[in-house]
Amino acid sequence: MTEVDSSLDLSHLTEEEQSSILQVLQRDLELRNLDKERIRNLEQTESNSSRLRLLSGEWFNKECSKRHHRWTSGCELIRASICHRKTKSRECETRSNGHSEEPEEDIFVGLNGDSDFTSSSLAEPDPAYLKTSSSNGSLRSSHMLGGSMMSLFSSGDFGAVEVRGRIQYSLVYDNDREELQVRVYRCEDIASARKNRSDPYVKTYLLPDKSNHSKKKTSVKKKTLNPVYDQTLRYKLKIGELRSRTLNLSVWHAEPLGRNIFLGEVEVALGLWDWTCTEPLWQDLQPRVHVSQESISIRGNIMLSIKFVPEGCEGGGLPLTGEVHIWLREAQGLLSKKGGAIDSFVRSYILPDVSRQSGQKTRLVKRSFSPTYNHTMVYDGFQTSDLREACAELTVCQKDGLKTNVLGGIRLSCGTGQSYGEPVSWMDSTEDEVALWTSMIENPNRWIDTTLPIRTNLTQRSV
Repeated sequence: MTEVDSSLDLSHLTEEEQSSILQVLQRDLELRNLDKERIRNLEQTESNSSRLRLLSGEWFNKECSKRHHRWTSGCELIRASICHRKTKSRECETRSNGHSEEPEEDIFVGLNGDSDFTSSSLAEPDPAYLKTSSSNGSLRSSHMLGGSMMSLFSSGDFGAVEVRGRIQYSLVYDNDREELQVRVYRCEDIASARKNRSDPYVKTYLLPDKSNHSKKKTSVKKKTLNPVYDQTLRYKLKIGELRSRTLNLSVWHAEPLGRNIFLGEVEVALGLWDWTCTEPLWQDLQPRVHVSQESISIRGNIMLSIKFVPEGCEGGGLPLTGEVHIWLREAQGLLSKKGGAIDSFVRSYILPDVSRQSGQKTRLVKRSFSPTYNHTMVYDGFQTSDLREACAELTVCQKDGLKTNVLGGIRLSCGTGQSYGEPVSWMDSTEDEVALWTSMIENPNRWIDTTLPIRTNLTQRSV
């Protein structure tokens, strides 16, 4: 027994030595599972509690916990060292098939020797499980430290495979329950992850949400390249939200002591889906292409209406000056860098005025990818000629604790690059943004409706 007062330096190990350590840990896990099965059989056949305590080894575990409560096994020390090394790097290795494999937080869940495990068992560890005998200590410690041991050995290529095969699924929206039902039937001819075998399961997300709330999983099917699931994964959401969501179905090989291995995926744009189609369909699995957050140019869409009211058009000489009305209705499919639900609001300015008087904002809408703002900003003091020199800048902001992050925005203007004869960086409107602003100028007293992409490439302006 060795006291864990510092982590081990494993950086000197070769790839072969690293592989050998993983094999030993795998064998240790298998022996623990066999012993748990032996104890389960004893509990069913042995009626004498004293004899059961003796044969099961319960007495030994209790004595060890009394004497060595501050000590741990060498196996646990290695696990802890590997996980400690992981937390220092926080880097996911790039796989040879072109994507960075995502961390799987359920690495040590479901390793109880069962033939497969359900999606519920792949979530958080059962608190009761964490209180079991000390024979399970090393497994519990590794899970609580978090992450995969395989990810630390990033110098080698552990299990990248060429994607192949297909998946059969169907989609149904239950209006009464307000529920999307994703029926996963089967996969065929998927890639082999380990020695002509895979232990595959299917995982789904409703993008852009990649939080645990969005993640659903089927059971794992052992040693097959043609798994049959016949499972339904359910999402509670209103049908109006579906148009801004993309369903991601990915197939993974469950690796007990390492990173789960990606076997392919398909994505379904729900806004384009024909909901009259409820029959199962086949779709070929595709490789994953790694996309950095910085390269994403669009972070959702914003629905709005604008109107210009010239002076005196309201009757009785009102309004005294021209007014620009901006009705911000809602946003769709907001995408943050963290991938979870978003607390958002929209801030507006009429440039070149960046004073506090020019700045207006909507209310904060919490935890929504498709927030409804239903807020109208009104700016006065305009002549028609002023509109060709001005720019309405609308930015979508995410509230993250005390921080406010700009997700992206739009700029409505004539896009000339100049304002009152001076070159300005913020006259960088896109073709669609220019068309909306021009239509507002040419159609006074009329609401102009549109949906525009929330772009991240707004040219930086001086404040």
